[in-house]
Amino acid sequence: MQANGLEFGLLEAGSGRLALCLHGFPDTAHTWRRLLPVLAGAGFHAVAPFMRGYAPTSVPADGAYHLGALTADAVALHEVLGGGQDAVLIGHDWGAEAAYGAAAYAPDRWRRLVTLAVPPAALDPVLFSDYDQLRRFFYLFMFRDPAGLAEAVVAADGMAFLDRLWADWSPGYHPAEHLTHVKESLRSPANLAAAIAYYRAGAPGPPGASTGGTRFTAELHAAGRQAPQPTLYLHGANDGCVAAGLAARAGPFLAPSSRMSVIDGAGHFLHLEKPDEVNSQILTWVTS
Repeated sequence: MQANGLEFGLLEAGSGRLALCLHGFPDTAHTWRRLLPVLAGAGFHAVAPFMRGYAPTSVPADGAYHLGALTADAVALHEVLGGGQDAVLIGHDWGAEAAYGAAAYAPDRWRRLVTLAVPPAALDPVLFSDYDQLRRFFYLFMFRDPAGLAEAVVAADGMAFLDRLWADWSPGYHPAEHLTHVKESLRSPANLAAAIAYYRAGAPGPPGASTGGTRFTAELHAAGRQAPQPTLYLHGANDGCVAAGLAARAGPFLAPSSRMSVIDGAGHFLHLEKPDEVNSQILTWVTS
C-alpha cells in the first residue's frame, strides 16, 4: 500500500473503524499477531504496517527516519486506509513514539490512544538523568556512531546481538520463531541500516540531538506536544529497556482521563509475554 511516498507492507484483519498498530525495534508487524484478531472481533479494521525501512516496507530514498517522518507515516496511513474520527492508534516502543506524535499532530483523526513500553518524550529529562537508566540505554548511544560500527555488531553471528537485547529487555521470555521474523525483516544491509538510522535521527534522546533532516518539521514539532486523547499507557514491571519505576512518573504527561497500568511478570515486549491481559486492557480501552 502506498502512503507518504512509501510502499508499506501490512498485516490486517477485520473491517470497520480503523485500529492502527505500530511496532518498534527490533520488531516487525508480526508483533501484533495476537492483538489483530481480537480487535477484528470487536468490529475494527486492525492494521499493522511494517514501519519505514523494515522489509517488506520500502527504504525511504530521502533517508528520513526522524520522529516527524514516523508521525507523517501514521497520518498518511490513516488517510489511505479510510480512517475516520473514530480511529484508534496503538504503538509499542518506536511505534509508541510515532503514536504520540500522530495523535498530537492530527488530533481529529484519532479517538483514543494506547502506548506500550515507552513513555511520552516529556519524561526524557528524568530518563536521561538517571545513571542506571543510562546504562540501559547503551545501545542508543552505540547506534548513533556514524561509522557503521553498529551495523557490523548487530549483523555479526546471525544477529546474535538481537537475541541478547530481547533477553535483557524481556527477562525469561523466549521469542522463538518471532525473532526469526525480525531478523528476516532486517537481513538486508539496507533494512538493518534503516532500523538503526531511527536512532541516528535523534529521537528519542537528549535535548539538542539531530533530527536527521528538515522534512516533516511540523510533524516533528507536534511530536513534542502532549497527545490530547485519553491514553492507556502500559509498561512491563520487568522491562529491561526502560525501568518501570521511572516510567511510572509518566502520569502528569498524559492527557486528562488517561490511565497507566503496570503489567506484572512482563518485560519490554509485554504484549507478547502477557497477551491475554494486555489485549483485554487494550480492548476495554478502545471500545469504551
